[in-house]
Amino acid sequence: MIFEPRAADLDPVDVESALLRAALGDYSDEAAILLLITSGHWLRQLQRAGLITLDGNVDGEGLWAHIYWPDIDGALRMGTITGNTSQRGILQAAASIADGHPVDLGDLAAGLDRHGLTLVLAAIAHAAGSHEHRHTPRDHDGVPHPEDRLPPLMPWPQLDHPE
Repeated sequence: MIFEPRAADLDPVDVESALLRAALGDYSDEAAILLLITSGHWLRQLQRAGLITLDGNVDGEGLWAHIYWPDIDGALRMGTITGNTSQRGILQAAASIADGHPVDLGDLAAGLDRHGLTLVLAAIAHAAGSHEHRHTPRDHDGVPHPEDRLPPLMPWPQLDHPE
């Protein structure tokens, strides 16, 4: 009998890769996954709680994975996944960016520590495509001259405190 792989059985790096592979090209999905990866807190918990599902080798390049966003709130309420106020805000922001879960930005921002706020701002900038924006100056006749890509409005910080 052949068993399908489960996200809970994979190495965390393989789960990250599968999530990123599935999100690639959708800035909102990319931003939500990068937010969770960079936070260093949630992916292992989501993986253990069965909230990450695998789609198999969809494109011939490896496994694809998705977070089952509708069950996040219930898992938090039941204590299946846990985090402090800032970590929970990061998860709420990711769910909002990826799946449209409503979030009160004022409450969310007030509960974030500085690192969490930096991550959420980077995620919003990524979802908006700021990493793809270009500067196009015009000469005195109004002719555009495309230049290089602008830096992201808010770059992703490096993970400096893995759990």
